[in-house]
Amino acid sequence: MKSIEILMAEDSPSDAELAREALINGKLSNKLNVVTNGQEALDYLHKRGKFASANTPDLILLDINMPIKNGFEVLTELKADEKLRRIPVVVLTTSEDEHDVLKSYDLQAACFITKPVNFTKFQDIVKQLKNFWFSVVTLPPNGR
Repeated sequence: MKSIEILMAEDSPSDAELAREALINGKLSNKLNVVTNGQEALDYLHKRGKFASANTPDLILLDINMPIKNGFEVLTELKADEKLRRIPVVVLTTSEDEHDVLKSYDLQAACFITKPVNFTKFQDIVKQLKNFWFSVVTLPPNGR
């Protein structure tokens, strides 16, 4: 399995660490880059400032409720960009609100997942993400 670049936009350090541990325990060959707000996510994707040498991710894990710019703002800008719109975005959030689900899909998120609160369930989700996104799906070339 080839190495996968993942960008995680997550403002909770504990949730980001939980994701990192689940990816390690799931033996997913990847590089996880974490940004802590929506503006950093956009700077990373557009290779601005401290992210000038960032690799284009193969997959984005995006929280909705982030400071500076929220996940919906990130999705709107990302999907409007001709060079970035094909990157699959998995909305990974604590929200179960139907409005958030609908808005995510309206903004062309690939899927919406409500974050589980315990590590074992989170590991199960990461395993399913691994099986689907990295074994079944053919990801678009990202032009690294």
